[in-house]
Amino acid sequence: MKALICEEPGRLSVISRPEPVPAEGEVLVRIRRVGVCGTDFHIFQGKHPFLEYPRVMGHELSGTVETAPAGSGLSTGQNVYIVPYLSCGKCVACRRGVTNACQNISVLGVHRDGGMAEFLCVPVSNVIPAGNASLDDAAMIEFLAIGAHGVKRGGIAAQDRVLVVGSGPIGMSAIIFAKARGANVTVMDMREDRLAFTTEALGADHLLLANEEAEAKAKLLTDGDFFDVVIDATGNAGAMQRGFGFVAHAGRYVLVSVVRTDISFSDPEFHKRETTLFASRNAQPDDFAEVVRQMDAGKVPTRALNTHRGALEDGAALFKDWLRPEAGVIKAILEV
Repeated sequence: MKALICEEPGRLSVISRPEPVPAEGEVLVRIRRVGVCGTDFHIFQGKHPFLEYPRVMGHELSGTVETAPAGSGLSTGQNVYIVPYLSCGKCVACRRGVTNACQNISVLGVHRDGGMAEFLCVPVSNVIPAGNASLDDAAMIEFLAIGAHGVKRGGIAAQDRVLVVGSGPIGMSAIIFAKARGANVTVMDMREDRLAFTTEALGADHLLLANEEAEAKAKLLTDGDFFDVVIDATGNAGAMQRGFGFVAHAGRYVLVSVVRTDISFSDPEFHKRETTLFASRNAQPDDFAEVVRQMDAGKVPTRALNTHRGALEDGAALFKDWLRPEAGVIKAILEV
């Protein structure tokens, strides 16, 4: 079979390798679509902290069932999406049902080879029927589920004023699912083109340019209250620290972002406001199901989000092109 492998930072190659043979309890999936995300770009650039090369990337995956175990409920040719987080089922987090925080988690395309290949073997519990979703849409379910999980962690409800900081794909997914809950959503970013997209395509209510006047404008916008919930999706330590200042008294702050450094905040302000701070890691099965429900309800503008596409065998050239900011990539999809 063909696979697109990252041999080392900056070098992608199309290789031929044997078709995998499923072990007991595994499904052999013929991969059809692969969403390309920030993690993949970081691997390509050599910026990912938890990775060994060479690596076949790809964790935003849809495909068709090639073979499945008896009794799995899956049938040959069925459209499916893949949950790429392989949990151990034994650690304290797994015992509590919080499999996204598994102590021994293995993520396809990061800790082990992923789906930028023609075939992939995956545990049956991680292969989910795509229902009414097209193969294109099914390949976007995973990144959308991360935003849905962050919104759930923040307990967002219809009466809430929400600030989403960072309007990349994960921030956009948070906007979509906060709006689906009826919240009033403000978006803050440094890129005016991304901000414009969030109002035109996603229904964001207000915009803030992330400049030195942002706090003052946010105060005016909220009559001095600031925001009930702030979600950070920037992946920038400075922005994460700054975000504490946008949280209302008795508000919630959700860090979908993760960075390789410490972040700090003013404890007196944190205490005075009785801020609740949440980490939001990956997603859980009910978050994936929520994405599918909202897709079925027409609340997820997948065609607008999928801005770029190309063939797997052209991936080496496409990666270099898609990395350019002027390319305007929101979500790119590789066809297999």
